[in-house]
Amino acid sequence: MLSGFIICHNEAHQIRRALSSISFCDEIIVVDSGSTDRTLDIVREFTDKIYHRDWTGFLDQKSFALNLCSNKWVLNIDSDEEVSKELKEEILAKVLEDDERISGYEINRVVFHLGKWFRKGGWYPEYRLRLFRKENATWGGEDPHEKVLVRGRIEKLNGELLHYSFKDLRDHVQRLEKYAFTSAINSLNKGKRANLFSSILRAKVRFFKIYLLKKGFLEGKEGLVIAALESFYVFLKYLYLWDLSREKTKRSSS
Repeated sequence: MLSGFIICHNEAHQIRRALSSISFCDEIIVVDSGSTDRTLDIVREFTDKIYHRDWTGFLDQKSFALNLCSNKWVLNIDSDEEVSKELKEEILAKVLEDDERISGYEINRVVFHLGKWFRKGGWYPEYRLRLFRKENATWGGEDPHEKVLVRGRIEKLNGELLHYSFKDLRDHVQRLEKYAFTSAINSLNKGKRANLFSSILRAKVRFFKIYLLKKGFLEGKEGLVIAALESFYVFLKYLYLWDLSREKTKRSSS
């Protein structure tokens, strides 16, 4: 009754943890975009339903993986996530119950980073729709913030999805830069514009929201680091949008 799927690329350092945590699924689908490390060797320990697809973005990859699932219910997690024991038991109970009135369940994700679990500062609670009926689901949103869209009633589960989000601070910063540029391109394609003043203002607002309103200061020094990096991401995203808009205008005028 339950399919689990993961998309991946060079995740040998962590995919075993993710796959082990969804080994209770009736089938596991893995869509790989060309791993060159031991990722696929590890995946083969858990499933033979492995598919190669060149990378075309999170949205396209997950849409492709969803279509490969053969069961009524679908569970999606990322390579850096782990289904907790409590969440596993809850998922199995809900799938077995198979309440026809419910199309999906949101799961609360908790982040482990800088040596601790973050439960303040905007990262928690963070509910993500990860368990859903395939027949009522499509993938939507936009990269890098794609999401599953489900028709019908949605409820929340109590168990937590454990998120080992970054290897270290360097990995964190590199990914923020990548996501910021992708987001800026998507905004540009939608006709959005930005200026330097708005980039700085939005970054300050983000810091205030994360560190004070969301009580990031309760996480100590680590909370300050996260608030600063969240602010940096917002600044970079709109700075890239400003630069891309400027270049587009320059090309148009020439």
